[in-house]
Amino acid sequence: MTQYTDTIDAVTALTQQHGASWSAIDPENVARMRAQNRFRTGLEIAQYTADIMRRDMSEYDADSSVFTQSLGVWHGFIGQQKLISIKKHLKSTNKRYLYLSGWMVAALRSEFGPLPDQSMHEKTAVPALIEELYTFLRQADARELDLLFTQLDQARAVGDDTAEEFIRSRIDTFETHVVPIIADIDAGFGNPEATYLLAKKMIEAGACAIQIENQVSDEKQCGHQDGKVTVPHEDFIAKLNAVRYAFLELGIDNGIIVARTDSLGAGLTQKLAVSSAPGDLGDQYNAFLDVEEVSPSSLGDGDVVIRREGRLLRPRRLASNLYQFRPGSGEDRVVLDCITALQHGADLLWIETEKPHVEQIAGMVDRIRAVVPDAKLVYNNSPSFNWTLNFRQQAYDQLVHEGADVSAYDRANLMSAEYDDTALARLADEKIRTFQKDGSARAGIFHHLITLPTYHTAALSTDDLSKGYFGDEGMLAYVRGVQRREIREGIATVRHQNMAGSDIGDNHKEYFAGDAALKAGGKDNTMNQFG
Repeated sequence: MTQYTDTIDAVTALTQQHGASWSAIDPENVARMRAQNRFRTGLEIAQYTADIMRRDMSEYDADSSVFTQSLGVWHGFIGQQKLISIKKHLKSTNKRYLYLSGWMVAALRSEFGPLPDQSMHEKTAVPALIEELYTFLRQADARELDLLFTQLDQARAVGDDTAEEFIRSRIDTFETHVVPIIADIDAGFGNPEATYLLAKKMIEAGACAIQIENQVSDEKQCGHQDGKVTVPHEDFIAKLNAVRYAFLELGIDNGIIVARTDSLGAGLTQKLAVSSAPGDLGDQYNAFLDVEEVSPSSLGDGDVVIRREGRLLRPRRLASNLYQFRPGSGEDRVVLDCITALQHGADLLWIETEKPHVEQIAGMVDRIRAVVPDAKLVYNNSPSFNWTLNFRQQAYDQLVHEGADVSAYDRANLMSAEYDDTALARLADEKIRTFQKDGSARAGIFHHLITLPTYHTAALSTDDLSKGYFGDEGMLAYVRGVQRREIREGIATVRHQNMAGSDIGDNHKEYFAGDAALKAGGKDNTMNQFG
């Protein structure tokens, strides 16, 4: 017996209980619809995907070569096509997730229009996108299973028992397109209560992992922009607790919190930390402030001072009323942030860096792991980095260190196309290719993501088509650059009516109305040209 058959048998028994009034209900049709709707609520998805992430984290702890990956997506269709592509080319979604980027929500999903990544967009847009993504992923399940059901019917029609048994096994072992989403809650969109309320909505929509950063909510900046302002640790811990309570209230006891620190690039704080004893967490935070020693007689009206070891210290306060940290204290603050977050309920870390450099990341992680040995990172392989230039410079520095002749290269101009076919460029590209593997082995990176890739690919592909279509190529630009490739590369969208659910709808019409169903997929449907 199989799961599919078991469901048919169970529904058969149910229909028999109801007698003639349910005689039009076909138990196999019900079994098919149930298989196509495996996840009935967002909380079911959150629990299913949390279990996956916890398993993957445990496997990474045992073997750092089994890291995980994701790409950021900004629309349900984009996420769906990504997972369809993964299943087509790589045969499994194992260790592959989705990332929901607050940057892309701001830039592409706000009713205000394009916005900078400063938490100005509607907070409800975040859970709405999570729900949309899972709606499209579940529809991908329904579509792919529908194709298998059609094959099953065809095998039966010709009496091919071997094919029927094989297709049944594929139905029973079907791998869903539903995968974990790491979802960006920015800095929490307000106070801890606001963070808790939004986290609940995100979890109810299906999020099993919520990423939150230690910036001030109302001063939040993109991680790769200037002017970032961090909060004292106690403030951030309150928000970590808020997210954990949201998970626990909703019964997702193993939900994942990703604690992000922006301290490496953030030189400012909005307020001083409360300290009640030397060396406590507040005192450690304040110890990073840029201060000057003052005497009581030199104090002016409105001055704020800290007393430490009998000395009066005045933090440097800017015209913006923000306080600045000592230059060069970034890495030390990152290490303290990360240790503190892990000791107060976070599961994974995110260190926002200014460049992709394995040893820089590893240097901080080594210090964190000296205190928390199983510390793991989510790392942003950001499009804000100039990957070509960064890695060509790293390759240049390596060659210099090895004593190689680099006189043919201008380190400041290595982005130039004239270097594309050089040994240095090939070395750099190999470093880029292995960056994720190297970072996971050396720097504790459990999950690699690209925050904004589909923002860039959408722009690039649209530019390619527009250039040709509105130029001399006309319709050939679409046919050669899009449709012909879709057909030959097996891209599902070439049969766009099927992709949008037309065939599923036809089957439902037949379930509901039998021979009286008016179906769209008949002989005159032009989609038949694509087989």
